Amino acid sequence: MSDQEPEVAAAEEPAEAQAGAPSAPIDPLTQLGAELASVTAERDELRDQLLRKSADFDNYRKRMIKEKDEARQFANSALLEDLCQVLDDFERAIRSSEAAKDYDSFHNGIVMIESQFGSMLERKYHLKRMSALGQAFQPEHHEAIAMDPPQDGKEPVVVEEYQKGYLLHDRVLRTAKVKVGHPQTAELKEGE
Repeated sequence: MSDQEPEVAAAEEPAEAQAGAPSAPIDPLTQLGAELASVTAERDELRDQLLRKSADFDNYRKRMIKEKDEARQFANSALLEDLCQVLDDFERAIRSSEAAKDYDSFHNGIVMIESQFGSMLERKYHLKRMSALGQAFQPEHHEAIAMDPPQDGKEPVVVEEYQKGYLLHDRVLRTAKVKVGHPQTAELKEGE
């Protein structure tokens, strides 16, 4: 048995020697070369990701510009479709007036078209006409283009409306062009 013990000890010894002692010295240049190859591969991968992200962003930007242009081009399509109906109504009124030569029926047809058109704009697009005549002058709603001589009263009042004003969702889209009657000042009253 003594012959076998040294063999067992000899078989265990190389395993211990392999675990505790370096098998071969590592060359620092080889280690740096391996690290450089690893860093180079990582850099190439990051560069590839950057180029892909850049291309994706460029494609996204171009697509957004195209969609924005299309939205701008066709944003008014619903309104224009409704306006086509109004044009059709005008054409029918003109054709019927050519055949009948009746001014009253032509006038009534035009009034009816204007009424339908105004109610469609208000109902579908929330465009409302502002009534200005007889109202107190409000600079945010009215544009005074003429003035009447001083009148009785305490505040300026719209006495004539040259062009209607419009509200879109309760915001002034276009101010009304009006003639304003100013109240008499105390100096004018005393001078009379």
